[in-house]
Amino acid sequence: MTIALTIGEPAGIGPDIILQLYSQKPDLFSSEKIIIIGNKQCLRDRADILGISCNWDRLNIVEIALPEPVIPGKLNKNNARFVIEMLTLATELAVQKKVSGIVTAPIHKGILNDAGFAFKGHTDFFSQYTKSKTVMMLMINGCEPETPSLKVALLTDHIPLRDVPNFVTEKNLTDCLNIILNKYSKILVCGLNPHAGENGYLGSEEKNIIMPVLEKFRRDGYEIMGPIGADVAFTEKYRHQAEVILAMYHDQGLPVIKYAGFSDAINVTLGLPFVRTSVDHGTALDIAGTGKADITSLYHAIVFADNRSA
Repeated sequence: MTIALTIGEPAGIGPDIILQLYSQKPDLFSSEKIIIIGNKQCLRDRADILGISCNWDRLNIVEIALPEPVIPGKLNKNNARFVIEMLTLATELAVQKKVSGIVTAPIHKGILNDAGFAFKGHTDFFSQYTKSKTVMMLMINGCEPETPSLKVALLTDHIPLRDVPNFVTEKNLTDCLNIILNKYSKILVCGLNPHAGENGYLGSEEKNIIMPVLEKFRRDGYEIMGPIGADVAFTEKYRHQAEVILAMYHDQGLPVIKYAGFSDAINVTLGLPFVRTSVDHGTALDIAGTGKADITSLYHAIVFADNRSA
């Protein structure tokens, strides 16, 4: 099946990593395997800057108009609509099953919001478009077969820290565990508070919400550990007892993934009606057009999506 690959923020490193990966693994980009959704002139210009020779007839590029020329490293809110149209088309193709999945290069949420689009991120966009009730981010580090894998799911993602406790509810936790259990059987759940609340003395969410939900799943026969304080949940003692660690919020889980291997990690969205993966890094405007971008995460995101779609 064919994967739709979006080029991300045109001024960022999305075009760079696509072209650099193509230069190293051109067979990966056959028209039967990948449809690139973006702008051919933007890619041509970036290829010239990077000194990459492309067989443009070989690349299957679906054209989205760019209102203004792209300068690497320089955000332009007049080109923000291009990103929205690109993601919309990719989603339409996936929903219509014209592609088996979507791989996304990084976007810049700030410039999209500056341009008037209420945009929290890829995950929220795909969720709203497909009307998926519950979706979640699963970060995976160690995608090589010989590398130990660390998988971290997030109960909440791009919301302010002060709002996180309001989202730690019986329903939200139950829905997230059910989604994870569709793919994985052993889960470790982090506590929200330091030391998982210390039996209510450092916070009540574990005692009143998280523990009762986990007990219910355990009574039903599921292998779910926790809640365990996040300060020890990622240590050797615990991480190898579970396939997935469920963190309560964005910055509880992602620093560990990125420290374990920044360029090797990918983002997988669970709960959508199609496969979606992404690189686990940002637009890196400071190195756009320099050839310094690392292609490892993009490569793993494509291979993972292809394997899941097969």
